[in-house]
Amino acid sequence: MRRYFNTEGCCRPGIHYMVRLDERLDEIKRLYVERGKYFVINRGRQYGKTTTLRELAEYLKNDYAVLSMDFQALGTDNFADGPTFVTSFIEYLEEIYARKEGLRNDMCTEAYQELLSLKSREKAGLDKLFRGLSRMCETAKKPVVLIIDEVDGASNNQIFIDFLAQLRRYYLDRDSSPTFHSVILAGVYDIKNLKLKIRRDDEHQYNSPWNIAARFNMEMSFSADQIARMLQEYEDDQSTGMDVKAMASCIYEYTSGYPYLVSALCKFLDEDIPERDGFADCGDIWTEEGVREAVKILLNENIPLFGSMVRQLDLYPELKDVLKQILYEGQRIAFSPDTKSINIGLMFGFLKENEGQIVIANRIFEMRLMNLFISEESVQSDVFKQGQSDTNQFIRNGWLDMNRVLEKFVEYFQEIYGDNDEKFIKKYGRKFFLLYLKPIINGTGNYYLEAQTRDTGRTDVVVDYRGEQFIVEMKIWRGNEYNERGEEQLAGYLDYFRRKKGYMLSFNFNRKKDVGVKTIALGDRVIVEAVV
Repeated sequence: MRRYFNTEGCCRPGIHYMVRLDERLDEIKRLYVERGKYFVINRGRQYGKTTTLRELAEYLKNDYAVLSMDFQALGTDNFADGPTFVTSFIEYLEEIYARKEGLRNDMCTEAYQELLSLKSREKAGLDKLFRGLSRMCETAKKPVVLIIDEVDGASNNQIFIDFLAQLRRYYLDRDSSPTFHSVILAGVYDIKNLKLKIRRDDEHQYNSPWNIAARFNMEMSFSADQIARMLQEYEDDQSTGMDVKAMASCIYEYTSGYPYLVSALCKFLDEDIPERDGFADCGDIWTEEGVREAVKILLNENIPLFGSMVRQLDLYPELKDVLKQILYEGQRIAFSPDTKSINIGLMFGFLKENEGQIVIANRIFEMRLMNLFISEESVQSDVFKQGQSDTNQFIRNGWLDMNRVLEKFVEYFQEIYGDNDEKFIKKYGRKFFLLYLKPIINGTGNYYLEAQTRDTGRTDVVVDYRGEQFIVEMKIWRGNEYNERGEEQLAGYLDYFRRKKGYMLSFNFNRKKDVGVKTIALGDRVIVEAVV
């Protein structure tokens, strides 16, 4: 069977993807390379950077002499000092020349041999390397473009910062000292943040060695329409009977177009879901329920993207605090690129800006982060342990009894935390419910927080359990009028999910409050409201 999806960073379903990539390459060439820009393609892990650079090198080769390098090929020892790096860089250059006949034809042999001679000289530093590179650029038959992928692997070495400084110096002196026509670096770290990896003190960490870089603001994620075009080609070949537009919309809702996540979900739908119970044919697989099953598989995968996320949160606890405020407390945090934690979250692709607010970049990240935070806290959490011990009460004939979940949570919360003040409840109320709920659905279901309805007073939790969805609104009590509006909002949200029954968990600070669970009829819809 034809391979449509891979998990190397992008979908590759054929002509529609390649047409879009060609459009991207043409735009990079016109807006950046032809104008002699030096720039950085910095995106999160597995965002299609390497695929873009590989195709870009081929796209440019008719008009430019392209030196395409990957700093993953250079080990830490190669950055020990200037002479060692110079030798390693030239040896790498030799390998490229040996493989690419077209590049050899574009270069002056004499200038190239002069550059190679630096290997035999003791203590040949960066200054001599760049004089040789300048001579090579001056004598080349075409403008020379330097592409370096995976610069993060080198960016915790001072010698690489010195290398960038030399690129900057020759760029500024390009009228008198020939140099590369355009330089393209790719990695997760933005160049201005490279010193975060070298020294953490505030005095130095934002001093950029490469402030000449043009801002690269091209969109590299997939839109719902682009996902639909890719799925349509798959459908034309496979005849699954899927509703292409609905499937594309569903995949986009979970991924926000993050290339690896789109590819992974489609790959699971294509290869893994057919072997699972309840998915007898393609008509069952390529559905919203199939996507939810693929999401469950993905969230349980130990993939490099998620591993990198955990490492970065350990390195930057201030970023972790921001993510917890958004997820647990429903905080609406104003977008500010000058705030260190926000800047780091944007750089790694964990956060994005939406209408002046910072939000989690996509639903998959949100669910994985929530699972991580819950897991970390579960060891010491009495609330989690209580949910664990109560689990058998909530599963009836394999189905989740959400009414009973709310009843038992109200009893437990009121007994243990009912006397705490408003500040405590606002900070921990949602968190405690999520901790209580997690062991009940764990292994069979998932939940996520609906970003569109989240604010400091209200958060909707969507629980998926064996194909059934439960909409639970968690809210801070702000009076009867506000509560009635909340009921109407929840009713409208039920219409969106095509559900007739919803749930509301209200944290009420009124001393005369009516604690417990009651059922409210709103037309043909039913809302189960729990008050603590």
